[in-house]
Amino acid sequence: MKNLTTILMLLIAIVSFGQTTTLSGDAKIESMSIHVEVDSAEEVASTFQTEDIESILDDVELGEEVSFKITCNGKSMSNGVKSHMSYAVKGNSNDKKDFIKSVKKMRKAAINYYNKE
Repeated sequence: MKNLTTILMLLIAIVSFGQTTTLSGDAKIESMSIHVEVDSAEEVASTFQTEDIESILDDVELGEEVSFKITCNGKSMSNGVKSHMSYAVKGNSNDKKDFIKSVKKMRKAAINYYNKE
């Protein structure tokens, strides 16, 4: 009987805490951030095209903060630690043209990083 009561109490607790609540209101995105981590120039070329970033920016409302970061993983150094380098661009969705221009420069620099390795 003691075990049955314990199981029933546990079931009641699970059911009562498992109730879902409905939230009302609109959700608004105020900032968007994209972070890409790559291991080779081929991954940089295949992972993202500037057209992909343009299409994402088309979905973002005006006045939102946007940032894009790419981390290039390099070879292991003599001390055993893996080298890496990051490029980042921060901007606003009001100035999409300059943001895309900066992303293109960053993509080119990331490819050059691997070609010089």
